Amino acid sequence: MSNKVIFFDIDGTILNHDKEIPDSTRVAIGKLKEKGHHVAIATGRAPFMFEDLREELDIHSYVSFNGQYVVFEGEVIYENPLNKDTLASLLTYADKEKHPLVFLSEEDMMATTGIHPYIEQSMGSLKFSHPLKNRDYYLEKDIFQTLLFCEDGIEERYKRYEDLRFIRWHKVSTDILPVGGSKAEGIKQLAMRLGIKKENIYAFGDGLNDLEMIEYVGTGVAMGNAVNQLKDLANFVTKPVDEDGILFAVKQLGLL
Repeated sequence: MSNKVIFFDIDGTILNHDKEIPDSTRVAIGKLKEKGHHVAIATGRAPFMFEDLREELDIHSYVSFNGQYVVFEGEVIYENPLNKDTLASLLTYADKEKHPLVFLSEEDMMATTGIHPYIEQSMGSLKFSHPLKNRDYYLEKDIFQTLLFCEDGIEERYKRYEDLRFIRWHKVSTDILPVGGSKAEGIKQLAMRLGIKKENIYAFGDGLNDLEMIEYVGTGVAMGNAVNQLKDLANFVTKPVDEDGILFAVKQLGLL
């Protein structure tokens, strides 16, 4: 049995641009498991957004919400929700700025407004429909991530919140996380649980929310379709997701 753990981002890494899993990626993940490696997911998505994918790939350990909610073999081992007082203030300010929000718990998501084109456009890019409206959802559930819908650069106005960090993932949408929260922090929690050393941790990603993760792990892999900042940080740049990038990398890195 090997003692390596390999984390995969979802969008642009496991999933191609059509939100499908390339056959070569299924093969690679299957072979990694056969070798005895531990395969996990590290994503900005909420757990309910990739349940089917976990079942399909038979993966039961994951870092979700960019590190705020971590599960090891089906058991929740770490939670870092957003502060409710901060969320109340954020909602008031976003209303004033006329920007909608979406609150996400581990089970569901709710919007602060009815149908809005920015929400439809960005959620549609993930193949999700517009969430229902429930402005009080943040009071009812622990919220691990909030989405802010505004044009690029406008989120600068929200830097007044010192306990929040903003990571853009779509031209009209930005993730809101607690300061200090990142995929790297989530991976650290899982690695402690596994008792695994950093040099035995690998991670694959493509976006801005993968920067801390790629920097933190022993071997960081950027997809060929990754943003340039990530490629600059990575130990290895593989081929794009649509060109069997994952299978190519795991072979090149001697994981198979």
